[in-house]
Amino acid sequence: MKVSKNRDVAFTPALGRAELTGLYDLAVKFLTREHIWRAALLAQLAPHDGESIIDVGCGTGTFAILVKKAAPKARIVGLDPDPKALALAATKAAADGIDIEWRHGFARDTADAGAAFDKIVTSLMFHQVPLSEKRAGLEAMFGALRPDGELHVADYAHQSDQTMRRLFRLTVQCLDGLEDTQPNADGVLEDLMSELAENRVSPRTVVRTITGAISLFRIEK
Repeated sequence: MKVSKNRDVAFTPALGRAELTGLYDLAVKFLTREHIWRAALLAQLAPHDGESIIDVGCGTGTFAILVKKAAPKARIVGLDPDPKALALAATKAAADGIDIEWRHGFARDTADAGAAFDKIVTSLMFHQVPLSEKRAGLEAMFGALRPDGELHVADYAHQSDQTMRRLFRLTVQCLDGLEDTQPNADGVLEDLMSELAENRVSPRTVVRTITGAISLFRIEK
């Protein structure tokens, strides 16, 4: 359900409805095996001090905060179109005494967040956006990387078996709707990233959850 707008483009809030944003962290924790896929994503990202890293679609800031804790001297930026989610992210970071740049914008606005980035990461965001924004967002993120930079994606991508498709349909698609989520279930995310990488991109890790399979990808510029 798209209820909020920025620059005349609607976005789907966390959990599909603005009134549920405050419950997002609990839902992710208990429904997605968060400790497994976030740990795998952080290991894959391998942040280092001195790097410039942006978390696109950062939501309530959980992963951006993990990245900053892993590399305290790295520049970490969190980008999201949802002011409510960003406010929660800023509150969480302040409580931990962590300095992160929180910016308001879409994935296609990645380059507006400053100089080229060493690494760009996004998680559980692209399944919620229209196909045109999936393409525009990935292109903008890839374009904002420095030469030899890395793009890391963790999301609901191709749901390769009936069990995962059914679970994805009963949970995520019930909240976020079919129009934007179905292309991901059918494999469009892999197709779009393969176009950018100019070779076939496959997930490095797949975490099966009661909300569907979450796939982790890494592509280099």
